Amino acid sequence: MKQWNPDSWRALPIVQQPDYNDLKKLAEIELELKSAPPLVFAEETRSLHQQLADVCQGKAFILQGGDCAESFSQFNASSIRDTFKVLMQMSVVLTYGGKCPIVKIARMAGQYAKPRSSGIETIDGISLPSYRGDIINRMDFTQEARVPDPSRMLKAYYHSASTLNLLRAFAQGGLADLHQVSRWNMSFVEANPLKEKYQQLAERIQDALEFMDVCGMNGANAAYLTETSLYTSHEALLLGYEEALTRRDHLSGNWYDCSAHFVWIGERTRQLDHAHIEFFRGINNPVGVKVGPGMKTDELLRIIDALNPDNIAGRLTFITRMGADVLPEKLPALVKAVQSEGRNIVWISDPMHGNTEKTSNGYKTRNFNQIMREISQFFSVHKACGTYPGGVHLEMTGQHVTECTGGAYGLSEQDLEQRYHTQCDPRLNADQVLEMGFLVAELLKNARTN
Repeated sequence: MKQWNPDSWRALPIVQQPDYNDLKKLAEIELELKSAPPLVFAEETRSLHQQLADVCQGKAFILQGGDCAESFSQFNASSIRDTFKVLMQMSVVLTYGGKCPIVKIARMAGQYAKPRSSGIETIDGISLPSYRGDIINRMDFTQEARVPDPSRMLKAYYHSASTLNLLRAFAQGGLADLHQVSRWNMSFVEANPLKEKYQQLAERIQDALEFMDVCGMNGANAAYLTETSLYTSHEALLLGYEEALTRRDHLSGNWYDCSAHFVWIGERTRQLDHAHIEFFRGINNPVGVKVGPGMKTDELLRIIDALNPDNIAGRLTFITRMGADVLPEKLPALVKAVQSEGRNIVWISDPMHGNTEKTSNGYKTRNFNQIMREISQFFSVHKACGTYPGGVHLEMTGQHVTECTGGAYGLSEQDLEQRYHTQCDPRLNADQVLEMGFLVAELLKNARTN
C-alpha cells in the first residue's frame, strides 16, 4: 500500500466538510492545535485495543454511549456526571447479568461534529447552511450563526480536555464505586412501574456485593470495586481537527489520533477512495465503521482490506445501523461473508439511527420498543451465524429528557415537548437507558450460555 502520513488524506476527495471562508485563519488554528497537548495517550489506546481483542474473541462486551452531539451551551459538570453515572449503572447490570467484563466507551469529549443529509436547511422559505455541530457552526437559524468558524475547533478541544479531566476523576475518585452504583440501581428499580421485572436482578447484585464485604473484599483492599476504566470516542468527521491531534508515539513509532481512544467513520463518509478511509488506515487507534442497510458484502470486505489488512483482533469494529424492519434481511449475509473469510471483526449494534421517525407534532423521535427490537434481532442473527454480538452503541444521556417515546414510563408523542433538548437526534433518557440495561443483560446472558 502507498505510504501514509497524517495529511495524506488531503490529496483525496472528501465529503461532509465545512466551507471555511477564512483559510488563513483555518491554517493558524490547525497549527495551534498541532502544538497542543494530546487529549489521550497511546498507552491508554493500546489498553482499549487489547480489550476490544477480547470482545472479538467473545470474552467481553462493549457498552458505548453518550450524546448525539455534544453542546458548548450545555457543557457543565452535572451533565457529564449524570451521563457517567448512567453508563456505570448499565455496565454493572450487564456485567452481572451477562457474566462478562464490560468495555465502557463514552461517546463524549469530542462528539462535536455531525454529518448532514443536506448541506442546506430551509425553514419558512428561508434557506441557510445546515448546522454541522458546535465545532463548526452554531445551531441558531441565522446567517451569522451558520457560517463555519475555525476558532470553534479550539473551543471544542478545550471543552474535550475539561470533559476528559472530569471523567478521569469520576472513574478513579469514587463515583465508580460498585456499592454506590448498586444503590443507584436499587433506587431506579424501586421507582420503576415495572419494578417486579427488574427487582430480582438488582437484589442479586446487591447480595453479591454484601457477600464480598463479609469476605473482606472492599474498596480499601480491592481497587477494582471503586475504580474503573472509561474510554472516549467520537465520529472523526472533521479531518483537519483529527490530523492536528495526531501524534507519533515515541515508544512504538506508530501514529495515533490523540483526540479520542476510539474513532469511527460514519455511514456518509466511508467511500473507499475518499479521505476518511485514507486517514483511518494510518492511525493505530482501534477504529469503527458504521454499516447501514446499503452496505454490500464486497464493499465490506474491501473496507476490511483497507483498514485491517493484517487481520488484527480488536483493530476494526463494524457498528450496524439498519433499523428493526431491515436488519434481519441485510445483516446475515454480511456476517457470513466476514466469517467465511476468517476476518477478525468486532460487531456492535447501533439501534438508534435506523429507527428514527417524525411525529405528527413535528418532533424527530425513536421508539423504545423498536430500539429493543433491533438489538434483539442483532443478537438473533449472530446466534444463527455462530458469531458473537460484541456490544451496543446508544445515543443517550443521564438527564431526564423526553426525546424517545415508550419505555416503562410510557412516554408519548405529546410528552416530547416537555424536555426535548437534543442538539440533533433524540436520545434515550436515564430511565430508558437503565431499563434497556436490564433487558440487554438477559440477551447477553443467553448469548453466552447457549
